[in-house]
Amino acid sequence: MLEHIELEQFTAFEKFSLKFSSGLNVFIGENGCGKTHLLKLVYAACDVSTSQKSYAEKLNRVFLPSGEQIGRLVKRRSVSSKCSVEVTRTVRVDDQAKRIALRLSMSNHTKEAAKAIEAGARKSWREHPLTSVYIPVKDMMANAPGFRSLYSLRHIHFEEVYSDIIDRAFLGTLKGPTDKDRKRLLEILQQSMEGKVITRNEEFFLKSPQGELEFTLLAEGIRKLGLLWVLIQNGSLLDGSVLLWDEPEANLNPKLMRTVVQILIELQRLGVQVFVTTHNYNLLKEFDLQLEARDQALFHSLYRDAERNVQVASFKRYEDLQPNAIDDTLGQLVDREICQQMGGLGQ
Repeated sequence: MLEHIELEQFTAFEKFSLKFSSGLNVFIGENGCGKTHLLKLVYAACDVSTSQKSYAEKLNRVFLPSGEQIGRLVKRRSVSSKCSVEVTRTVRVDDQAKRIALRLSMSNHTKEAAKAIEAGARKSWREHPLTSVYIPVKDMMANAPGFRSLYSLRHIHFEEVYSDIIDRAFLGTLKGPTDKDRKRLLEILQQSMEGKVITRNEEFFLKSPQGELEFTLLAEGIRKLGLLWVLIQNGSLLDGSVLLWDEPEANLNPKLMRTVVQILIELQRLGVQVFVTTHNYNLLKEFDLQLEARDQALFHSLYRDAERNVQVASFKRYEDLQPNAIDDTLGQLVDREICQQMGGLGQ
């Protein structure tokens, strides 16, 4: 389980510290406050536990700074500066919980990932692999045919999260019968999609009683549900895994948000640690309505203080969330509508 992240002089962050919920983490905040950057930092730390890449190398591939000069991830200043990243998690060693940390430091003059300094429990971090899935805003399921081979053979300017999610989607099905909890979630998604997902020659199809429809002909909202179905079906999202989803509401009809939130909350109950960013009031309200006292959830509001530094405030209940840029904007919109209907009276 991921516990904590601490940043200094990294991209938008001056000095930043955040404790995670072991279950669901929902991030809100205005554009430019670093929500996606946080998800990528966490994802890269998870991913290197299962690969031979260094943390710096993975960050380079998911952030893709110009010229792959990793020092460009250091917060921009007029003078030389250094940044540091620390991600902490809990692992089981001899049936005992042990806290370990992965650390990275570099300067704005560091050009190569190999020159960044990785420290902390590097060996132990990789001895305890952590399965993770990052779902980017842009759908890649319809672009899957040929993309993996192209990405592996050619240097193309795509953040590695896009290649990674296709790789996760193409994982084979787990051996043995599907457990009842996953089967229940799959059935919920199948009902919303009116079918199930199949693959043929690196192409995804929605199979329904009406036939097979390729993903290129499906609405993107349905493709999102299809991806979630695939990840649950192939065992990418099991107890102890991590799901990071950047703006799940993108191109999703509000009617389907209820299903998405239901699945995310159920995954949290099954032991998946979930990280979600959003700008959408309907999605937030669905979390507020569906979460129960037994759930482990935190709402994190990222904002800039008087000095324009990114800060965070975390709350267990949505109604306590402050500052709340989404609620504030909605309130302003309602005020403007009332004013318009009243012909400007009260201005």
